[in-house]
Amino acid sequence: MDFLELCENRYSSRKYLDKVVEREKIERCLEASRLAPSAINAQPWSFIVIDEPYLKESIARETFDNVSSFNKFTLNAPVLVVLINENPVITGTLGRLARSKDYTIIDAGIVTSHFCLKATEEGLGTCIVGYFNEKNIKEILKIPKNKSISLIISVGYPADTKRMKKRKSLDDIRRYNI
Repeated sequence: MDFLELCENRYSSRKYLDKVVEREKIERCLEASRLAPSAINAQPWSFIVIDEPYLKESIARETFDNVSSFNKFTLNAPVLVVLINENPVITGTLGRLARSKDYTIIDAGIVTSHFCLKATEEGLGTCIVGYFNEKNIKEILKIPKNKSISLIISVGYPADTKRMKKRKSLDDIRRYNI
């Protein structure tokens, strides 16, 4: 599939088949992520892939609570991938301070996009989860206090159907020069 088809076919899947995701496919998604660009080539990320059922359930339970239950679908995802925000190199920190921009957040978006697009190419569904109890997950996964979790990606074979994308028209979002 060409790149535009890939972009068209990628959607946030919230229902998954009860089917094991082959580690080879996850490895190819991670390789696509590894190749993602980052500010000053800092590559400020690492991944924890969780496919052991008991641990995966423990992490999934930290993505929802009594107030907001919209992430309960993570319980049915065969794999959860936790994206760790690593400490940027000193030049990245200086750039962030000079420009008042946290480039590691931008880098997290780029690397996540690479992962999700490759997963789509592999026939997998993904959903990017930004709401979770970071403190509890860091404790469960023994993530050091000086690191943070950018987001979690649920991964599996989709059991839902792709919804029609509602996007602004190109004319609504494009300008040239002024």
